Formats: sequence, C-alpha cells, structure tokens
Amino acid sequence: MSLQGFLGGLTIIWLATVPLCADTSLSPSDLKRITYDQHLGQQLSRDLVFQDSDKKRIALGDLFNDKPTLLVLGYYHCPMLCTLINDGLIESLQELRFNVGRDFNIIELSIDPNETPEIAAAKKREYLRRYGRPKAESGWHFLTGDEGTIGQLANELGFRFKYDPASHEYAHPSGFVVLTPGGGVSRYFFGVNFNPNELRSAIIAAGNGQKGSLIKELILLCCRYSPVTGKYGQLVLVVLRVLGVGTVVLMAWWILSLARAETRRNRSQEAG
Repeated sequence: MSLQGFLGGLTIIWLATVPLCADTSLSPSDLKRITYDQHLGQQLSRDLVFQDSDKKRIALGDLFNDKPTLLVLGYYHCPMLCTLINDGLIESLQELRFNVGRDFNIIELSIDPNETPEIAAAKKREYLRRYGRPKAESGWHFLTGDEGTIGQLANELGFRFKYDPASHEYAHPSGFVVLTPGGGVSRYFFGVNFNPNELRSAIIAAGNGQKGSLIKELILLCCRYSPVTGKYGQLVLVVLRVLGVGTVVLMAWWILSLARAETRRNRSQEAG
C-alpha cells in the first residue's frame, strides 16, 4: 500500500467516526458548510479597515509590504481550536530560521465583531512571549473589526464560519492562509500541526509571488468548551485520538517497509 493510499484510508476512518458537536444548535447542514474554500490567486481587498491592538484604524493593504504574510482567522477568546492552531503555528515557527517581522509577517484577525483591541493586545503579548524572538512585534498584527468587514474578508478567503447561539462560540475551520507580498492568496495550511519545511517552502514561494496548488482539507471544527467541566467538545477529542492512533500506525507501517526493503537487499546480495 502506498503512503497516499494509507492516508486516504485513515481519512475515511476519521470521517466515519466523527460525531456531530455536542451541545450545539447548528444543524448538520450548517456544519457541512463550515470549511475553507480554496481561492488560490484571489487578491484581497486592500481598503478593508480594521482596528489593531493599539486601537488604531488601519487598512489591510497598509499591512502588506515586500514580505509574505500568514493570515490567521479565529477569535481571541476561543477556548479550543484557535488555541490549537496557534500552538501548532508557533511550534512550527520556532523551528524556522526565518523570523517574524524580518522575513515575513503574521496577521491575526478575530471573526467576533464584539472582541475589542484590548483583548487583541492581551493575545499579542501572550503570543510574542511564547514565540520569544526579538523584533517580532513589528510584524505580528492582531486585528478586530465590524461584522461586515470581517465577512467580506472571510468570503474572499473562502473561510466559512457560523456563530452558535447555544454555546456562544463560533464554529470555523482550522488552518491559515499564506499571502504574497501584494496580498494575493498563495497557499492554504489545514489542521493544527504544520510541517516547518513545508511552511518554509510556502513562505519562499509566496515571497516570489507564486501560487500553490489545491490540497485536501482535514476539517476540524470549533465545538463547545464547558467552563464547568473543563472539557473540550467531543469532536475535537475524537479527532485528536484518531490522529494519534493514525500516527502510531503510520510509524509502524514505515518501519515495516524499511525492514522489508532491507530484507530484499540482503537477499539480493546473497544471490549475487
């Protein structure tokens, strides 16, 4: 079995085992529409105006310069998926020789129009502290906006999300977008763990104005987090368990393949 076939089978198993989010008012059709539509080559509207973490109004285009940009949509008080996405992103960034602010920029945008610049500023301090590299502050922007502006940018990116009144949270897909220096969509990254080598290649390609290719999406959705029980929603737990088992199986498959290849080489040498 090829690696691609194995991963395809794992995806089918995952899809078959994932239940709907518990304690949600969203219908199955609502959840089905929550995804990333890949708009490769899409030029983002530069005149969209947001507020940054310093309470300054700023046009999206003013944040674009001669460097590529990673654009992350989520919301700052998100108790689940947004944290996982940014944890994975920061871990990947720490493996790169590229530095935020020097080699590329990051824009974090809240999809919740009720979140304030003060909340954005607190999240910025947290992420900068965790990232731990100097001069990143100038290239890592944390924005808030009104419903219409957020919605327009989300539509341009193909970012489909929906507010869940039962949990007072947002259901949204996982990942981020890599933009060219001019603000064009170059590549999508999905999931919560991001390969540093792939990220490095994507940053270089975006810096050269190149457009990536469509990739298959692993859909993780924000579900409810209970502040009473301190437990995450059932969907995320199931996904993480399945992915953990899949990783172990994949490693075993890889080791077995190496052992078989070594056996074939030994037999070939003995026959020769």
